[in-house]
Amino acid sequence: MKFGLVLSGCGQNDGSETHEVILTLLALDTEGVEWEAFAPNEDQFQVVNHVKNQPVLGEKRNAMEESSRLVRGKIADLATMKASNYDAVIFPGGFGAVSTLCTWGKDGERFVLHLEVERLMNEIKQHQIPTGFICIAPILATKLHEGAEITIGDDKDIAKQIENLGLKHTNAKAYEVVVDGKHKIVSTPANMVAKSISEVHLGIHKLVKELKNLCEQGN
Repeated sequence: MKFGLVLSGCGQNDGSETHEVILTLLALDTEGVEWEAFAPNEDQFQVVNHVKNQPVLGEKRNAMEESSRLVRGKIADLATMKASNYDAVIFPGGFGAVSTLCTWGKDGERFVLHLEVERLMNEIKQHQIPTGFICIAPILATKLHEGAEITIGDDKDIAKQIENLGLKHTNAKAYEVVVDGKHKIVSTPANMVAKSISEVHLGIHKLVKELKNLCEQGN
């Protein structure tokens, strides 16, 4: 069994959330699942100083090169990813998921997907591939399946946006998952609501196990 990971940089404020990516890799290894990682081979939407939590004006970083730090260089251009090559696809969180992979971070409900993410979503839908969304990344699922059930935790404002976009939001803890078997979507809030890294670990491990179950049901 092989899963594809879609990353967006390295760091919670401008790329993929580091804990969530590493815990995803740990869960995949524990469950005996192979993986391959991808990210856009272009500049991130922004670069943030994580000490000051402030944008660094004028600085540019390549999303794929930054993402490679999290996977020890084992990464490829998102443009080369074919959804049909994988049993499931996972989108970890971090602000890059909603600023580089799509424009929700600045456009809210009017957001659009990165062109390669849009292509990948169409392939996922066409081949009915189970998909996992972590932390804030479930925002992307609003462009995947109308009427699907997801969670980003318990933020009322974001939940309202999700429902305005045609999905059902269910509150959940960091160590919980929401499984939409009909649409083959699994989501977990992770650091949107987590009180500890151990809670994030529990939720992500459950997400990987539930994705495995959906893959096995489809065979």
